[in-house]
Order: sequence, then C-alpha cells, then structure tokens
Amino acid sequence: QVQLVESGGRLVQAGGSLKLSCAASGRTFSSYAMGWFRQPPGKEREFVAATYWSGSTTYYADSVKGRFTISRDNAKNTVYLQMNSLRPEDTAVYYCAADRDHSSVNIRNGRPDYWGQGTQVTVSS
Repeated sequence: QVQLVESGGRLVQAGGSLKLSCAASGRTFSSYAMGWFRQPPGKEREFVAATYWSGSTTYYADSVKGRFTISRDNAKNTVYLQMNSLRPEDTAVYYCAADRDHSSVNIRNGRPDYWGQGTQVTVSS
C-alpha cells in the first residue's frame, strides 16, 4: 500500500511559478512510476506528467510541455512538479499518482494504482 500526500498548491499570478510536492509512504517508492494529473473546474481529470521509476524518462501533456518539469528524489520518497509560466487555464486540483508498473504506462493511460488527495492551484489573470 502506498499513501500519497500532495502539498504546495496556492494562488499565484499568471506568469508565475509554483512547485508541487508529493510525499509517498512505503519502502518500495523507488520502484514505482510516478505522475501528476489535474482536474480543472467543471472538467474531467487529465494527465499532466509522468516519470519512470528511475526518473530517467519523463512524459508530458502537450499543454504543459516546456513549462512544467516532473522530477523525483527517491531518497526522500518525493516527486515534484515544477510549474513555470503559469496560465489561468492551469487552474485545477492537482493530483499525484503512483503505479507499480515502473514504465509509467498505466499512469499515462490514466489508470494508476494509487492517487493522492489533491492540492488546489489557482492562477489569477
């Protein structure tokens, strides 16, 4: 069992930056693929980014490519999402996700094993 706790969400102005963190419990964190999703107001949850268990390979949604960076620190059982050049359309609840398939394929397909509870990011214009 893995528990995920996100933090770092807040109100930020357009053009600004924010870094989200997701702390994971469990001794096997380093073997899990990790990812981020978001759910904008009134819309369905969507994939944002994912990383292999090693952090060597990353994937991004087209809408965030070049602006967001996913990274992980396996020694700290933590995955991060650095968000730059934020736009009002980035406003959403951001969720952390983990999956036992360390290639991240299940995360990219929207079917991870574990979800966090979410953290609110609001970008004002």
